[in-house]
Amino acid sequence: MPARVRLLLISGSMGAGKTTIMGEASDLLQEAGVAHAILDFDCLTCYAPQPPDQTAAADLGFRNLASIWPNYRALGVERLLLASVVEERADVERYRQAIPGAEPVVCRLTAPVATMHGRLRQREPGIWQAKFLARSTALDGILRAAALEDFVVDNGPGRSSTDAAHEMLAAAGWL
Repeated sequence: MPARVRLLLISGSMGAGKTTIMGEASDLLQEAGVAHAILDFDCLTCYAPQPPDQTAAADLGFRNLASIWPNYRALGVERLLLASVVEERADVERYRQAIPGAEPVVCRLTAPVATMHGRLRQREPGIWQAKFLARSTALDGILRAAALEDFVVDNGPGRSSTDAAHEMLAAAGWL
């Protein structure tokens, strides 16, 4: 039986702050002396050209995750913060398959659509901005309807990343 791995999946629409909150949560865990690793799933799926349905990219991401996870386990890592959009229950199962012993907990970050769009306009000023804005709005509805999360953390305007990250880690039982 594989060793237990505490997996915190940080989900949310584009612009909700997944990567930012993951980074701040990592800093809080480091300050508390809690060993962990962090990964942004999008980085494991990048190649071009990608097919329109993104299935091949997701498949690559899960294969890459399964390939690199043993390197973290060899270092004794038993906790993983992973920023990723979790749209379907099957995705959670795929994380379990890629990380033997994984015990996933899903946090969905939320923010008003206007806030997410403002963040995306700053972060994505290029040719795909309109596509990303539209996807952010659609994805927000998809994630709300799917309700796959174990808990929700507000990351809206006026909320510090430290407060949001601390709330997330506390809700997950990591702090």
